[in-house]
Amino acid sequence: MVQTDKSDVDFRPNDHRKQNNTRMKKILIIYFAVFAGLASCRKLADINTDPNKVRETHPQLQLTQIEWDAFRYDIGTGPLYAQKMLVQTDGESSSQYYKWDRASFTPYSRLRDVTKMIEEAERIESKAYLALGKFFRAFYFLKLTVTFGDVPYTQALQGETQETYEPPVYDAQKEVFKGILAELKEANDMLASENTIIAGDIIHKGDVLKWRKTINALRLKVLMMLSKKESDGDLNIKTAFAEIVNNQPLFESMSDDAQLVFLDQEGNRYPEFNSSGYGSGMYMDSTFIRRLQDRQDPRLFIYCTQTKNAEDGGLAIDDFAAYEGGDPAAPYAEVNTKAANGKTSKVNNRYHKDPTTEPIILIGYTEQQLIIAEGIVRGWVAGDAEDYYNEAVMAAFKFYETYAKGYGSYVTPAIATAYLARPINNLAAAGSDEEKIEKIIMQRYLRAFHQSPWWPFFEHLRTGYPSFRRPAGVNIPFRWMYPQAEYNYNADNVSSAIRSQFGEGNDKISSQPWWLQ
Repeated sequence: MVQTDKSDVDFRPNDHRKQNNTRMKKILIIYFAVFAGLASCRKLADINTDPNKVRETHPQLQLTQIEWDAFRYDIGTGPLYAQKMLVQTDGESSSQYYKWDRASFTPYSRLRDVTKMIEEAERIESKAYLALGKFFRAFYFLKLTVTFGDVPYTQALQGETQETYEPPVYDAQKEVFKGILAELKEANDMLASENTIIAGDIIHKGDVLKWRKTINALRLKVLMMLSKKESDGDLNIKTAFAEIVNNQPLFESMSDDAQLVFLDQEGNRYPEFNSSGYGSGMYMDSTFIRRLQDRQDPRLFIYCTQTKNAEDGGLAIDDFAAYEGGDPAAPYAEVNTKAANGKTSKVNNRYHKDPTTEPIILIGYTEQQLIIAEGIVRGWVAGDAEDYYNEAVMAAFKFYETYAKGYGSYVTPAIATAYLARPINNLAAAGSDEEKIEKIIMQRYLRAFHQSPWWPFFEHLRTGYPSFRRPAGVNIPFRWMYPQAEYNYNADNVSSAIRSQFGEGNDKISSQPWWLQ
């Protein structure tokens, strides 16, 4: 028989226990009533908010990705075929033979991120992030308008800011350019009164002054792209150009360059690292190599490999005769035969075997100085064009002396000075202003290998320099056709834009947009 300790037994009468239970029930009722009352005061939207989906964030968290995407945008081998730097031997490259048709509106996807950063900048009242938002808006809209012509601008991205989902109208290209220049000016002016460090900035490490220099350099670039509109009083290009050169902060050396530096870490490596394309049918263009050889330009050794025959023959790396390219106007099978016979150079291995290779420059000191040199030649601003030109070339060589591992001895300041002394490279040796402009554009072209994607092509459209070899009867396109999605979802507006620019149904790559007329 189990003995029970009396101390464990409740000897209280049953009615006393019932009273305690009743009081507990009342307390619980009151508790739940208060909780329900508090809950009813909260908005239904708050109750239904997913805690895993952030509704607000600091713009610094968005800036890093925006910079990473913008500085790598269009980087790759595609533009190098159209710019006569590469040839394809195992198939026909549409860019090499100018057989492209449509391009995409991908920049609008990137602009959605920029728009969100601007919203957050406005929320926390940060002029610095708002200014950078305007810079990246200008960058992407510039890419869009020179690719297509008229594009949606004033009504673009309203679905992000105003929840307006009507298909956007297209703005005339002139208005887009005016908007780009206005946003860049606003960005510079905003930063003029800022002295805070910009957190999340992987380009200039938060340096506000360097960002102002970057913004103003891009302003000069946009104005120079409009050189055919020099007499347009509504744009006032020459006055705006001179005001920036004379009164606004600009790059003072290559240490100011707006560049993306790569790290040997997963997700932070050079975009061409381990790319398989370099081991297949990709070879150097003969016209590009010849231009470097004619000028005795040592960047040839940095851009290219020797031909197999030259390497087997023991020719030195700095022997200009050790390099040869494929004819970009010949059928690709013919070039393939030449390559198979060991007579064609490939892209230097450093571009796909070195994870940090070199920084990618969005815009920098070399390009800025060449733009100003052209502005002086055109009479837009006072100065010595030769000084700016020489400074640009010296900086271009210095870039590779700094970053091209193992090749620095080929591009020293002494070698750069000797390079500039040769008549073919010497600006003072040019017999006319047009010859000076040709030399200036050539230097912008020669520095652009795996840098400045598509900009040498647009400079060719603007100036005609350098010439691009192609098969007989093939014309160089002025633009790309609009995406098919625009015909599917914004047909009325895209059709109206085509009519106003080129006439009924003339969405063709041969149609010339306003900026080139």
